[in-house]
Formats: sequence, C-alpha cells, structure tokens
Amino acid sequence: MLRQVLLSDVDVEALKAGKDWALLAARFPAVAVQALASGEGAQVLRLEVEEWRAPGFDPSSWDPRIFTAAETERLALHLVGAEDEGLARSALEILTRYQGLVGQRNADSSGSLFDHFLDRHRGQYALGEASVRARYQHALDTWQWVLWLEPQADLATQLAALCHDLDESAGPEPHGHALERTQALLAETRVDTATRERVQGLLSHRGLSTGPGGQPLLEQADALSFLSLNSDGFRQHFSPEHRCWRGGLAWLRGTALLAPFAS
Repeated sequence: MLRQVLLSDVDVEALKAGKDWALLAARFPAVAVQALASGEGAQVLRLEVEEWRAPGFDPSSWDPRIFTAAETERLALHLVGAEDEGLARSALEILTRYQGLVGQRNADSSGSLFDHFLDRHRGQYALGEASVRARYQHALDTWQWVLWLEPQADLATQLAALCHDLDESAGPEPHGHALERTQALLAETRVDTATRERVQGLLSHRGLSTGPGGQPLLEQADALSFLSLNSDGFRQHFSPEHRCWRGGLAWLRGTALLAPFAS
C-alpha cells in the first residue's frame, strides 16, 4: 500500500504548514508526508515532479513503475524537482491518480474479510498486461471515488465498485460473465448473502438509491474515475476540438478536488 510521500532538502514540518499541504493531509489522511530518512524499510520510488508537470506528459507512462513498486507491502514516493505549493499540488495530483494504492476505507470496509477480498480480487487480473492493469487500476480508483463522494458508503457499494468492470477477459482463467465471476469471488471470500444480493442488484442496474450507496453513487464514481485516469490519453489521441477534456482534467485536479476543504 502507498503510505508515505517523502521529501528531501526541505523543512518538511514548515512546508506542511502551507494551505495546499493541509488540503493534501485532509484528502489523504492515511499518507504521511515525511523527510526522506523516514522511508527506511519501505520500497522508495523516486519521481521527478517536473516530468509530471511538463506539457504533453502522459501520466499513464508512470503506471507500470508505480504498480510494480506497489507489489511490496509498503510503498513510499520520493518526490523531487519542485518547490513549496507547486510540490504540494503535484503531490495531490499524483496521489489522486494512484489513490487505489492508498486504499482508504471506512468502517464497512475495515477488517480481515475486506483484506481477503482485496487480495483475491487482485488475483483476478493478469497485471503483466497493460490493458488488464489499466482495468484493475480503474476498479481500485472507482472504489476510492465512491468513498470520496460518500464517506459512509456501505459495503455492497464498495464491493460493486471494485467488481463493476470485472469480466471474462480480466484474468488468466476466464470463467463466465462479470456477474458470475463477481458472485463466485464474493462467495469465496465469505461475503454474507444479503450483501451479495445487493451487489448483484447494483451491477445489474437494479440497485436501490436509498442509504449511503446505490446506483447513482456508483455511476458518478465510475465517471469520475474515467475522467481522472483517461482524459490525458483522450486529449493526445483525438483532434483539437476535444481539448475541453484537458480543461476537465485541470478542473478535476484542482478546484473540484479541493473545494470540499475550502472555507
């Protein structure tokens, strides 16, 4: 899991007093911002922030490196090449792209059952294939957007977010339709019958919208994940009239992410 952002050659405590660093801490409370020396014992991955900020940079080019590094139990990102609030804003953008590896949870998704589910869910994907890894990243990302939109989202909605894009081509041993794969996975990980039925309803587009979850929440999270992960690629491969997608990405990376914390 991604649990640390490491900085070097700066006064970390003084830096964290800045507004954008405070916003980052509120958005990702599970991630500690620390000096480089605090990364001892972690898998430390050095990332050049100026590369991230460069015009025309494709964020997906970082995905294989970061997901490979995340195979270890504890991942730390060492960010270099920017200063002060620009560094904070870039850190927020980077953590947002890889929020699935942060894996923030609520009371419904805490505990060993969900740990087991996440482990078995990961096993459904042949992560050596770029397209499959992208689908896995989208699944984790949609789950995290669910919790961002509704911190009290129930277990069924979180499970449905993780499984909504699971299909027969996801893993090395296909065994049927997405709903069948999902139900088999839920049964294997001992999810209770009522929750399995609610997940089935959500993925069949029959989920109720009452309570802290439901189909509208799942659809919004899915759309946000698509925009967050794919808009740069969309911009690079389509004509100039689609440049509004770049503006959409800037909106997502900036105001939309920070507005809930603004006074």
